[in-house]
Amino acid sequence: MSDEIQNHLSDLLMQVNKPIFAIQTDEGLKFISKDKKFFTTGAKDGMGDHIKAFVPAVRLENLGDKGFKKRHGLTYPYIAGAMANGITSAAMVKTMARNGMMGFFGAGGLCLQKIEENIIDLKASLKDKPFGFNLIHSLEDPDHEMATVDLYLKHKITRISAAAFMRMTPALVYYRIKGMYQDSQGRIVTPNHIIAKVSRIEIARQFFARPPEKLVNQLLEKGLITQEEADLSAYIPMARDLTAEADSGGHTDNRPALTLLPTMIALKNEFMETCHYKEPLCVGLAGGIATPESAAAAFGMGAAYILTGSINQSCVEADICEDVKKLLCRAAQADVAMAPAADMFEIGAKVQVLKRGTLFPMRADKLFKLYRAHNSFDEIDENSKQEIQEKILRTKFEDAWTSTKEFFLKTCNMKEIQRAKDNPKHKMALVFRSYLGLSSKWAIQGNLERKMDYQIWCGPAIGAFNQWVKDSFLEAHENRKTAQIALNLMFGACICMRASILKTQGIPLPMGAGIFKPLPEKQIEAFLQA
Repeated sequence: MSDEIQNHLSDLLMQVNKPIFAIQTDEGLKFISKDKKFFTTGAKDGMGDHIKAFVPAVRLENLGDKGFKKRHGLTYPYIAGAMANGITSAAMVKTMARNGMMGFFGAGGLCLQKIEENIIDLKASLKDKPFGFNLIHSLEDPDHEMATVDLYLKHKITRISAAAFMRMTPALVYYRIKGMYQDSQGRIVTPNHIIAKVSRIEIARQFFARPPEKLVNQLLEKGLITQEEADLSAYIPMARDLTAEADSGGHTDNRPALTLLPTMIALKNEFMETCHYKEPLCVGLAGGIATPESAAAAFGMGAAYILTGSINQSCVEADICEDVKKLLCRAAQADVAMAPAADMFEIGAKVQVLKRGTLFPMRADKLFKLYRAHNSFDEIDENSKQEIQEKILRTKFEDAWTSTKEFFLKTCNMKEIQRAKDNPKHKMALVFRSYLGLSSKWAIQGNLERKMDYQIWCGPAIGAFNQWVKDSFLEAHENRKTAQIALNLMFGACICMRASILKTQGIPLPMGAGIFKPLPEKQIEAFLQA
């Protein structure tokens, strides 16, 4: 195949809104894009020409699930996932909403006042455009979880991303069913939508199931919901939309997407058969989505939408320091590691973080191993105690405890202080957790004195993304804008899908055809309008 034909084919594949016809002529194979009516019969036209293959238009707005997009008012089936401590910032949520997509503000780890400030900002800026807030499971502090839900209900936040849940909680059920009613046509209206993010099928079952009757009754007894809301809850799932979270940054079970997504889709189909829900359930995919090929694979396997996280953290809208963004831009796929999670430290839960340029994963793992092996800080050997106090905490243990105690006093969490007083092992856990929690804040703030302790939530997707954008305008973090990256991924996915359709019809693709490198938004728009 000549270079001229190769370039012509590549150009046609990028005109994703137009069909392509592969024509076998006496001179060889040709590729054209023409009015579909001209080629309805597939018969020879008198010159020995005939259609050998056909590739339909694959429009960006037709990717994913139509029902999911309609439910949330989206043009494109793309979500910028919630990264805690406000890393998924209000600016990121705004740019997603204004470009026909959706973002979830990273409310996890923030105080209620800070969350409320961002709620007010986003509601004033976006009005009716789609957006949401994160609700992360507070295993050790259910009161904070309920207070966060109260805040969302107060301000009529109708979409939340539920993350790190191991079971349904009163707060989550309360959010889901509060405000439900039956309209004049007898249809059940549910104002509040949960988009769950899960890796385990047993958790997914709980989200696809109806709200637990026991928790519904508890809410009813407390007067938090009405009898009508309680009765109607028997006809809806906890979540109509569920994100299958594969090998991602932050909380993750490192599940492979190729097995996780089909499993979750099969579970969705099972619940639709047995529960007969009025509205279809949807399953999206997160974890490892970083290239056109991975986005195309997700949609090809049936994902209703895709969700990105790690790659967004290097974008200009991400609320994290410039040093971290530079580190992320240099990361390869192997530059990540698992480390203990601050919020679920005692049970051994882990998060995936960047290991290149930081000692955090190694230091956090050391703290966890010492915690598991000892009943108090005093039991730890002298060399390890010295290392912890001089290199990790950078203060004496008791001074670190004083700072930790002050934090719980400010948040009025006297329960934790009393537990620590009664249990020296718990006291040790709280001090170690304090280091883990502060390490992510140092990364956000750009505390150079603590650069080697930065906790940067990140999955292997960042390495694949960096390889894809190498030598393109997106290689530099100053040019990485969340919505523009999303547009490139979806546009590239359409090209990959069209190239795949050609190959399945026995058409050999020349080297380079169907491979898409990032382009500025204006150039993509030119292809969409061609």
